[in-house]
Amino acid sequence: MDVLRILLAIILPPVGVFMQVGIGLHFWLNILLTLCGYVPGIIHAVWVILRK
Repeated sequence: MDVLRILLAIILPPVGVFMQVGIGLHFWLNILLTLCGYVPGIIHAVWVILRK
């Protein structure tokens, strides 16, 4: 299941974070990072998925 989340995190980072933690601080932070730059959003999403 983590492989699917990581693939979604690469394509759409907020979706991968949402599947892992739901709507919360990390989700909103990831949206902000993705809007600032696509790569920081991906890095944060993969970090959130692998951390748990």
